[in-house]
Amino acid sequence: MSPAESEVVCHLDRLLEARRMTLTELSARAGVTVVNLSVLKNNRARAIRFSTLTAICDVLGCEPGDLLSVRPLGEPLKEP
Repeated sequence: MSPAESEVVCHLDRLLEARRMTLTELSARAGVTVVNLSVLKNNRARAIRFSTLTAICDVLGCEPGDLLSVRPLGEPLKEP
C-alpha cells in the first residue's frame, strides 16, 4: 500500500474517554498545548514530535500503537 492510499489516524479521543481525562488535563500533565492536542485529536496533524508522542503516551499509560494507527483512505473508523 503506497502512502497516498492510506492515512494515519489518531485515537486520542478514545483514550481520553477511557481514562476519564479532559484535553485540558492531558495538556497540563504532558506539557503540550491544548491547541496541539486538539489538532491531533481531530486528525488534522501533519507530523508529531517524538517528544510529544512520548509525553502523551507517558501520561495516558499507552504505547504509540494505541494512539496511532494506519488505515486505507476512505475506510470508516472502527470502534475497538
